[in-house]
Amino acid sequence: MIGTPGNRRPRKGGGDSRGPRDSRPRDQQPRDKKLRDKDIDVAREAARDVLRAVREQSAYANLLLPRLLRERRITGRDAAFATELTYGAARAQGLLDAVISAAANRGVDDIDGNVLDILRLGAYQLLRTRTSAHAAVSTSVDLARSELGMGPSGFVNAVLRKISQRDEELWIDELAPSMADDMIGNLAFRYAHPRWIAEVFFDALGHSAGQLQAALAADDQRPPVHLVARPGMITAEELALTSGGDEGRFSPYCVYLPGGDPGAIEAVRDGFAGVQDEGSQLVARAVTVADVGEDTGRWLDMCAGPGGKAALIGAIADIDGARLHALEVSDHRAELIRKVTGDLPVDVRVADARSSGLEPGYDRILLDAPCSGLGSLRRRPEARWRRTPDDVTELVVLQTELLTEALRLVKPGGVVIYSTCSPHPAETVDIIGAVVSSVPDARQLDARPLVAVGELDGSLLGPGPHVQLWPHLHGTDAMFLAAVTKDG
Repeated sequence: MIGTPGNRRPRKGGGDSRGPRDSRPRDQQPRDKKLRDKDIDVAREAARDVLRAVREQSAYANLLLPRLLRERRITGRDAAFATELTYGAARAQGLLDAVISAAANRGVDDIDGNVLDILRLGAYQLLRTRTSAHAAVSTSVDLARSELGMGPSGFVNAVLRKISQRDEELWIDELAPSMADDMIGNLAFRYAHPRWIAEVFFDALGHSAGQLQAALAADDQRPPVHLVARPGMITAEELALTSGGDEGRFSPYCVYLPGGDPGAIEAVRDGFAGVQDEGSQLVARAVTVADVGEDTGRWLDMCAGPGGKAALIGAIADIDGARLHALEVSDHRAELIRKVTGDLPVDVRVADARSSGLEPGYDRILLDAPCSGLGSLRRRPEARWRRTPDDVTELVVLQTELLTEALRLVKPGGVVIYSTCSPHPAETVDIIGAVVSSVPDARQLDARPLVAVGELDGSLLGPGPHVQLWPHLHGTDAMFLAAVTKDG
């Protein structure tokens, strides 16, 4: 039977602390003074409004919440609390809904959506924060009463009071499948993942139960903020000093930001740095360090929006005297690329990368293919509940067509870096195998030397020839990359 990992969430206490969970022992954790109801409502109302937009309009929480906080001038501890509530409730939605359904004695589909948003926020506070039960229930009731009236507020009160009678572990013991009978189902429920995603991770991790538990646990945590120092503009050392962060373990451009708003950092405002997961930085760097023989300086980013990797590659191209062509099928996303790349030697073109009209002969090509995004669920909290296995089936067709076109465009002896933010075998190793076997003269290279930098040595990179990163092993998103060339 699998044990609980050492970094498991602390259980709910009796204090009124509203920020992210403190890793110190409970008797060493500070107890916040009770905040004014007005301040509490500002944060909870913001979280409720984002959850509603996610549910009704398929909004992205990580894009909407920062804008809403700025518009409403919510800062400091209120902003931190709103962020914890929003992302936490969105990430844990499946587990919360199961508990709410059991407490309400009805399916969540039979509960009014506006009421359900408030119940999710209240249940999250009760099960996964140190907010007192009284505060979690009473403020949720107030939210319901102020907008929906007495009847719904009474229902919210009854359901949350019943939820408060047990902590998260007891609810999991009651509602999750037995570990002995259904290990994958138990872990998927415990760490708030749809079962099919847990099965995908299990396959990608070589059917290791321990690795699956560690991966799901890491995916269920709030992710750190990674900054990228754009070469030629600022170094990682300088960015760490000016931001108060720490230099990354792997990427020579990465800085780990301990907290705060990255948009308030001067280097980020000036475009010398940006927010980018360290795994994405390693993918972009891999394109620039591969051996391509004589480099004519003709580089291509086939699916460049919204531009983070293009900006890093473009900064390196500027140093190396190369020029990057960046393709993007969406006008809006193409404009984002132009904004982030600024005066770098990057030519942005709106086109479908499968039929761009470009002439072959590129030295280096990055194909960061559209994918399911199962590797970045930490940063897109609601995505795990939106994706279905059918999405992957449709994406595989697109990915195959894009990689086939990339091999047409690369010069003999050049390199194509194929990457996805997904560990799904159908989107990763299966794609590479199918396309390489179908394209004459194509062959896979060992990608591990292209990312073996800093502390990222062979023992952390697996058997190859591809590279699969994981949050629980590398602290990055679950990025996949493979290197493919074409013999002449």
